Amino acid sequence: MPFNGKSGKFNASINTVEVGCGEKAMKIGGENVFPFYTFDAPIENAPKIGVMITDLGLENEPAGVKAYYEGCTTLGEIAKKAAEMPGADFVCLKLEGGDPNGANKSTEECMAAVKEVVDAIDVPLVISGCKNVARDTELLQKAAEVAQGKNVIILAAREEDYKTVAAAAGLAYNQKVGAESADDINLAKQLNVLISQLGVAPANIVMDVGTAAVGYGFEYVVSTMDRVKAAALGQNDTQLQMPMITPVADEAWNVKEAMATEEDMPEWGPQEDRGIGMEVSTAASVLACGANAVILKHPASVATISKMINELM
Repeated sequence: MPFNGKSGKFNASINTVEVGCGEKAMKIGGENVFPFYTFDAPIENAPKIGVMITDLGLENEPAGVKAYYEGCTTLGEIAKKAAEMPGADFVCLKLEGGDPNGANKSTEECMAAVKEVVDAIDVPLVISGCKNVARDTELLQKAAEVAQGKNVIILAAREEDYKTVAAAAGLAYNQKVGAESADDINLAKQLNVLISQLGVAPANIVMDVGTAAVGYGFEYVVSTMDRVKAAALGQNDTQLQMPMITPVADEAWNVKEAMATEEDMPEWGPQEDRGIGMEVSTAASVLACGANAVILKHPASVATISKMINELM
């Protein structure tokens, strides 16, 4: 007897979130099937790729990243070049200089960087903080104001500061809010509920449910993302139907496989190749688990993941 395949299309769907303005605006989410299950139903909005840059410039970047931006002398020029990277859909500006344990730039300096990037590009923008919660609370509020009218994602509001960051981004300045939790479906859902209760519409929320480089507790990432996507589609859980965005670059380039020099670990091969390998394998894995967007930084990684997405869609 003939085999009749059962469709994996769900009645529920992931919210569609639009980021950016004009012809270059992008949409993420909207699917009602599992990642890349285009054989069950069309996926209108393919996963998107962002390129991470920082307000500290290129000093600490791998050689291949520096080579790509050769000739760029200002942050605006770097941002414009990032927006033009083959395979890229958006730019992510990380306000790394605001870290009080690092460069400890003033808020005014950080906001000057935001304005320079906003003025330089016409593609969608994500603005992330320095990972110091107290400082990010101030920086991300101000960034939402400086980028007013550009429909950016402010990444991210956390349990500790969601009232301030989400209210500024999602209500006062009509930006998109990134809700950041740590590899736990219950924490992710709770934060979405809390942000929604502030008055931020679900269509203005995206989730960063946490990530790690492959091999570094990545099973928690897989479990969380799979469970979020399954609950959103299979159980029609509206508090988990926000699209997921995953910052991969920071995790992948800050593990020993990417940081150990060739002098220290000659048997591991070229250092930069290892970093690219970590970035590509992590990005491919989170996309397979349901991420609707990933943030990378190396041109080779962006090209590889872009090719993967195109061939699977």
